Amino acid sequence: MNLFFQSFGSSGRPLIILHGLLGSSDNWHTLGKRFAGEFQVFIPDARNHGRSPHADAFDYGVMADDIRDFMRQHSIPSAHILGHSMGGKTAMTLALHSPSLIDRLVVVDIGPGPSPDSNAAIVRAMLGIDLQRFNSRTSIDQHLSSSIPDATTRQFIMKNLRRDDEGMYSWKVNLASISTNLSEMERGLPGGPTFSGTTLFVRGEKSDYLREMDPGLLQSYFPQCRLVTIPNAGHWVHADAPEELYRTVSTFLKREQARVE
Repeated sequence: MNLFFQSFGSSGRPLIILHGLLGSSDNWHTLGKRFAGEFQVFIPDARNHGRSPHADAFDYGVMADDIRDFMRQHSIPSAHILGHSMGGKTAMTLALHSPSLIDRLVVVDIGPGPSPDSNAAIVRAMLGIDLQRFNSRTSIDQHLSSSIPDATTRQFIMKNLRRDDEGMYSWKVNLASISTNLSEMERGLPGGPTFSGTTLFVRGEKSDYLREMDPGLLQSYFPQCRLVTIPNAGHWVHADAPEELYRTVSTFLKREQARVE
């Protein structure tokens, strides 16, 4: 699969950033440019998201395969990998099964265990709206407000809207495949292999995704991991605290890089 991607910077070690469910490479545009001062940054759209192709198959195994193919297509023998939420589980899957491709691993606000099922209601709301009835983003936002009351979440979801030449709205994401496979995406990763490389888990202080997770579970998959909490941030850490996330990740990657040079 040929994933659409954005890239920033032309020097430094490769850094591949993987976005979350219902997101796209656009969500990481600003931070991608910041990281480009030190790294060669690649931000692909996951399958069924953004401007990448759609497919019925949608799980962490095939998405990890997509990143392997992406690295081969772009002659990237290994890279730092940063993944948020769904992208974090894709990154963990890649690290567990293809550790030689990973220089340093950063996982943002997700762990290897089961994920909260908070996305199911959002996907149902997106499936339940007949977009062809609406002629403005404002009217769509108002309609979704009853099923998705949080305005920040709605604005994030509405970044998936597109409008054709005739003025008709549709979703960029492949909702049919996402809905069919959502329960699989929310399961924990299977046990078995471990990744012995240096790993950083970053969680938002206000997020539920890692709050109750046993640190021993993280270490059972990633024995060389540590966990950092970003104050006053929710699940979308890169939107809530971009500067703090940038400093945390940049410091981690540069420190680990210095050890091997």
